[in-house]
Amino acid sequence: MTDMVDALVESADRGYGDVAATVERAGLRSAAASLINEILFRAHLEDLAAAESTQVSSVVITLTHRDQEMSALVSVGPEGVEIGRASRGADIPPTRIVQDVCAAAMALYGPRERVTSAGPEIRWPSPRTMLPRLVSGSPPPRLFHAVVQRIAQVLERDRPVHLTDLAVRHGTDKWSFLHQYTQHYQRHFAPLRDRRLKICEIGVGGYGDAEAGGGSLTMWKEFFPRGLVYGVDIADKRALDRPRITTIQADQSDPEALRSMAEKYGPFDIVIDDGSHMSPHVITSFKTLFPCLAENGIYAIEDLHGSYWPQLFEGSEDDLNSPDFTVGFLKQMVDGVNHEELLQNEEKAADPINKLIKGIHFYHNLAFVDKGRNEEGSPFAFALREAPELLGLQDIR
Repeated sequence: MTDMVDALVESADRGYGDVAATVERAGLRSAAASLINEILFRAHLEDLAAAESTQVSSVVITLTHRDQEMSALVSVGPEGVEIGRASRGADIPPTRIVQDVCAAAMALYGPRERVTSAGPEIRWPSPRTMLPRLVSGSPPPRLFHAVVQRIAQVLERDRPVHLTDLAVRHGTDKWSFLHQYTQHYQRHFAPLRDRRLKICEIGVGGYGDAEAGGGSLTMWKEFFPRGLVYGVDIADKRALDRPRITTIQADQSDPEALRSMAEKYGPFDIVIDDGSHMSPHVITSFKTLFPCLAENGIYAIEDLHGSYWPQLFEGSEDDLNSPDFTVGFLKQMVDGVNHEELLQNEEKAADPINKLIKGIHFYHNLAFVDKGRNEEGSPFAFALREAPELLGLQDIR
């Protein structure tokens, strides 16, 4: 299913015709199954099921292509969300939600401006079934409409999404009593939401438990509807692999392992370091992966407290500017952003990474480094270094 999703994401970036060609090659059944899986992931029908103790409701999702169609019956009730059979106690026939499979793929994975304004076709149960209920004063339960609404909103891609809500929903501590990172991620990542991206996060969580962790991976999957998410961990986390989520076993302190990963799966548009928080590991990961980051990519480093705490992360407060610790290393890069203004520190000015960093942003325990061309030029600095007479000054050397 993962290969099918990757193909749909890629073809949706090019347009409806390419999606149709992908469906033709793979077959409607495979394409529709992948899309229905994505629809249900984004609709969060389990929330509706948890909120209801007695109500039940069913809906049929039908995706069509030419003269073919593929359907899935989805039931929501006290027993949860069930695929393929109606919930016991449902007394209203299921509503059918119908959409062309290519239009559905474009709605889920295409650029926002190409999402059709028409949305899916909603075929409610017949008036013969519904009107007697209304006349008798027994209107359909709230759940009946809520399930249809959730799915239609996904296919219309109009639901506002905030990372704080998603962090809580998916059980990641990026917004919790420990951290409040989501407000900053929202600010930096919101303009990128609808782009086709590759997001890599170091540190899956759950420690040695192969099936634990991964909350932030599913959060990023939902926040970036067209994104492919990669999780890197020293432990084997393949049990958490899902469509659009791939885990990779690698040690973030091993440059060769990181470089091999970047060559196979990159270039990444976003890298988030939520790994060991040990300064040598963080610095090694940055030096290895930042040059491999896509142009105009963003590199985020979480949990900067590891730079200071000797008890847990071998940090230090003895020299807050030491480049051996994460925060001191980042502080030095601030001078690198202004490398064209350096008059006498030729070694620092010549560091090639300085030409790749166009901005650095610091928050409590969180830093963002923006990759981009940093060669704007500095005529006055040039004159001070090379030709001070142009400014009526003596050579500073």
